[in-house]
Amino acid sequence: MKTFLPHLYLFIACIFCCCSTDKVEDALIDTTDAARESADGIASVTEVKISGDENAYSFSVTVSSPDTGCEQYADWWEVIDTDGNLIYRRVLAHSHVEEQPFTRSGGPVAISKTTEVYVRAHMNNTGYGTAVLEGSVANGFTVAQLDKTFAETLENSAPQPDKCAF
Repeated sequence: MKTFLPHLYLFIACIFCCCSTDKVEDALIDTTDAARESADGIASVTEVKISGDENAYSFSVTVSSPDTGCEQYADWWEVIDTDGNLIYRRVLAHSHVEEQPFTRSGGPVAISKTTEVYVRAHMNNTGYGTAVLEGSVANGFTVAQLDKTFAETLENSAPQPDKCAF
Protein backbone atom coordinates (compact mmCIF):
# COMPACT_ATOMS: atom_id res chain seq x y z
CA MET A 1 0.00 0.00 0.00
CA LYS A 2 2.86 2.41 0.82
CA THR A 3 4.31 2.15 -2.69
CA PHE A 4 0.88 2.52 -4.26
CA LEU A 5 -0.03 5.84 -2.59
CA PRO A 6 2.66 8.04 -4.20
CA HIS A 7 1.64 6.72 -7.61
CA LEU A 8 -2.01 7.40 -6.83
CA TYR A 9 -1.17 11.00 -5.88
CA LEU A 10 0.80 11.40 -9.10
CA PHE A 11 -2.10 9.98 -11.14
CA ILE A 12 -4.57 12.36 -9.49
CA ALA A 13 -2.23 15.31 -10.08
CA CYS A 14 -1.84 14.36 -13.75
CA ILE A 15 -5.61 14.17 -14.20
CA PHE A 16 -5.96 17.60 -12.59
CA CYS A 17 -3.26 19.04 -14.85
CA CYS A 18 -4.66 17.61 -18.05
CA CYS A 19 -8.30 18.41 -17.32
CA SER A 20 -7.93 21.82 -15.69
CA THR A 21 -9.13 24.88 -17.55
CA ASP A 22 -7.56 27.21 -14.99
CA LYS A 23 -4.35 29.13 -15.63
CA VAL A 24 -2.82 27.23 -12.72
CA GLU A 25 -1.08 23.94 -13.51
CA ASP A 26 0.10 21.50 -10.84
CA ALA A 27 2.47 18.58 -11.04
CA LEU A 28 3.73 16.25 -8.36
CA ILE A 29 6.83 14.11 -8.48
CA ASP A 30 6.81 10.53 -7.20
CA THR A 31 7.70 10.95 -3.54
CA THR A 32 9.91 7.87 -3.62
CA ASP A 33 12.22 9.66 -6.10
CA ALA A 34 12.31 12.75 -3.89
CA ALA A 35 13.02 10.68 -0.78
CA ARG A 36 15.81 8.77 -2.53
CA GLU A 37 17.48 11.93 -3.73
CA SER A 38 17.08 13.66 -0.39
CA ALA A 39 18.83 10.71 1.28
CA ASP A 40 21.67 11.17 -1.22
CA GLY A 41 22.07 14.85 -0.29
CA ILE A 42 20.30 16.08 -3.42
CA ALA A 43 17.34 18.46 -3.80
CA SER A 44 14.26 17.50 -5.83
CA VAL A 45 11.40 19.54 -7.22
CA THR A 46 8.19 17.93 -5.99
CA GLU A 47 5.49 20.34 -7.18
CA VAL A 48 5.02 23.24 -9.58
CA LYS A 49 2.08 25.65 -9.70
CA ILE A 50 1.91 28.29 -12.39
CA SER A 51 -0.23 31.39 -12.59
CA GLY A 52 -0.27 34.54 -14.66
CA ASP A 53 -0.15 35.29 -18.33
CA GLU A 54 2.04 34.27 -21.24
CA ASN A 55 5.59 35.67 -21.02
CA ALA A 56 4.95 36.76 -17.41
CA TYR A 57 4.17 33.56 -15.50
CA SER A 58 4.69 33.18 -11.78
CA PHE A 59 6.07 29.78 -10.76
CA SER A 60 5.45 28.43 -7.27
CA VAL A 61 7.92 25.58 -6.79
CA THR A 62 8.07 23.06 -3.96
CA VAL A 63 11.50 21.63 -3.18
CA SER A 64 12.43 18.70 -0.97
CA SER A 65 16.02 18.95 0.22
CA PRO A 66 18.21 17.58 3.01
CA ASP A 67 19.08 21.01 4.40
CA THR A 68 21.28 20.99 7.51
CA GLY A 69 22.10 24.72 7.60
CA CYS A 70 24.35 26.94 5.52
CA GLU A 71 26.84 24.12 4.99
CA GLN A 72 24.18 22.13 3.07
CA TYR A 73 21.05 23.69 1.63
CA ALA A 74 19.02 24.10 -1.56
CA ASP A 75 20.33 27.39 -2.90
CA TRP A 76 18.08 27.78 -5.98
CA TRP A 77 15.47 26.36 -8.27
CA GLU A 78 15.41 27.14 -11.96
CA VAL A 79 13.46 26.88 -15.18
CA ILE A 80 15.47 25.75 -18.20
CA ASP A 81 14.50 24.93 -21.76
CA THR A 82 14.96 21.46 -23.24
CA ASP A 83 18.27 22.56 -24.79
CA GLY A 84 19.64 23.46 -21.35
CA ASN A 85 19.36 27.24 -21.56
CA LEU A 86 18.55 29.11 -18.36
CA ILE A 87 15.20 30.90 -18.55
CA TYR A 88 14.72 31.84 -14.89
CA ARG A 89 16.46 31.19 -11.57
CA ARG A 90 14.99 31.77 -8.10
CA VAL A 91 17.87 32.15 -5.64
CA LEU A 92 17.12 31.00 -2.09
CA ALA A 93 18.69 33.15 0.63
CA HIS A 94 18.73 30.64 3.49
CA SER A 95 18.42 26.99 4.45
CA HIS A 96 15.06 25.38 5.21
CA VAL A 97 16.02 22.89 7.91
CA GLU A 98 12.71 23.04 9.78
CA GLU A 99 10.52 23.53 6.69
CA GLN A 100 10.57 20.47 4.44
CA PRO A 101 9.43 20.39 1.79
CA PHE A 102 9.22 24.14 1.22
CA THR A 103 7.64 26.29 -1.49
CA ARG A 104 8.95 29.53 -2.95
CA SER A 105 7.56 31.61 -5.80
CA GLY A 106 9.35 33.51 -8.50
CA GLY A 107 8.89 35.25 -11.79
CA PRO A 108 8.08 36.66 -14.17
CA VAL A 109 9.07 33.68 -16.30
CA ALA A 110 9.06 34.73 -19.94
CA ILE A 111 7.77 31.69 -21.82
CA SER A 112 4.79 30.97 -24.04
CA LYS A 113 2.12 28.59 -22.81
CA THR A 114 3.45 25.85 -25.12
CA THR A 115 7.18 26.21 -24.34
CA GLU A 116 8.49 22.90 -22.95
CA VAL A 117 10.72 23.41 -19.91
CA TYR A 118 12.37 21.59 -17.01
CA VAL A 119 12.08 22.80 -13.43
CA ARG A 120 14.94 21.59 -11.23
CA ALA A 121 16.61 22.33 -7.90
CA HIS A 122 20.24 22.83 -6.88
CA MET A 123 22.11 22.12 -3.63
CA ASN A 124 25.03 24.34 -2.65
CA ASN A 125 27.33 21.37 -2.03
CA THR A 126 26.06 18.52 -4.25
CA GLY A 127 24.80 20.34 -7.34
CA TYR A 128 21.71 19.52 -9.37
CA GLY A 129 19.22 16.79 -8.61
CA THR A 130 18.01 14.46 -11.34
CA ALA A 131 14.31 14.32 -10.34
CA VAL A 132 12.68 17.21 -12.20
CA LEU A 133 9.33 18.24 -13.60
CA GLU A 134 9.01 18.60 -17.35
CA GLY A 135 6.23 20.19 -19.37
CA SER A 136 4.48 23.36 -20.38
CA VAL A 137 1.73 25.57 -19.05
CA ALA A 138 -0.61 24.35 -21.79
CA ASN A 139 0.05 20.63 -21.37
CA GLY A 140 0.93 20.38 -17.69
CA PHE A 141 3.99 18.90 -16.04
CA THR A 142 5.12 15.32 -15.56
CA VAL A 143 7.91 13.61 -13.68
CA ALA A 144 11.18 13.34 -15.58
CA GLN A 145 14.74 12.33 -14.87
CA LEU A 146 17.67 14.35 -16.16
CA ASP A 147 21.26 13.24 -16.18
CA LYS A 148 23.11 15.03 -13.37
CA THR A 149 25.42 16.55 -15.98
CA PHE A 150 22.62 18.03 -18.16
CA ALA A 151 23.35 21.76 -18.53
CA GLU A 152 25.67 21.59 -15.51
CA THR A 153 27.58 24.64 -16.74
CA LEU A 154 24.59 26.69 -15.58
CA GLU A 155 25.96 26.29 -12.04
CA ASN A 156 28.24 29.22 -12.81
CA SER A 157 25.57 31.42 -14.42
CA ALA A 158 24.08 34.50 -12.78
CA PRO A 159 22.24 35.07 -10.60
CA GLN A 160 24.18 33.38 -7.80
CA PRO A 161 23.48 33.41 -4.05
CA ASP A 162 25.39 36.12 -2.17
CA LYS A 163 25.57 34.11 1.02
CA CYS A 164 23.42 31.91 3.21
CA ALA A 165 21.60 33.93 5.88
CA PHE A 166 20.97 30.95 8.22
